[in-house]
Amino acid sequence: MRTTVLKGQRGIAWACWLVVLATVWLLPVAPVVAQEAVLEFPIRPFNVDVMLRQQTFAPDDREIGVQLGITAVRYGNVEVRTIYQFFSIHTQDFSTDQHSLFVNPRWNNFIDILDFPKHKPISRIIRHVLFGPLEDRAVPYVGVLAGGVLPGPGNRAPGHLIGGQVGVRFPVAQSLSVDISVQYSQYGVDFRGDAGQAQQWVFLTGIRF
Repeated sequence: MRTTVLKGQRGIAWACWLVVLATVWLLPVAPVVAQEAVLEFPIRPFNVDVMLRQQTFAPDDREIGVQLGITAVRYGNVEVRTIYQFFSIHTQDFSTDQHSLFVNPRWNNFIDILDFPKHKPISRIIRHVLFGPLEDRAVPYVGVLAGGVLPGPGNRAPGHLIGGQVGVRFPVAQSLSVDISVQYSQYGVDFRGDAGQAQQWVFLTGIRF
């Protein structure tokens, strides 16, 4: 009888232990604060931007376009984005579409490099002046652009595209933020049979999710 009772108690103990393990396994994992930068290939967040462009050559005017992108690589405050950019122009005299694909390395929170002197950091002053009450939520960044554009010079191979950008991202909800930036780029393009070098300023505003 005693042996039977002991076996029953052991069985109950094992059953309780298995229930505890199952409960711990099923509980959501709490986020852990990273101690060091880790190389990630996150794909997200995605971004969708509406663009207003001022450019020279092909043609020399203002246009509206759209830009789509994904985050390909992230390491600490550095991220590399892959961007597709599209402009379409249709008038009574001509119509032309421009497609650009480029990589966009960004350095987030670059202002924080000025985190000195200790009693009144320059980075904090700049954040306060630029972003006011949103200084603790703003994520300012600088970046470079490198890729190609179609149609390229001679309407054959893609033309080169290089440039830079500066912008700021404001998180507004979990996994959602508003992104505002200005880009400058130079690229080779074919326009109505003429090959040339265009320069453009692009103002972008959109969301990242």
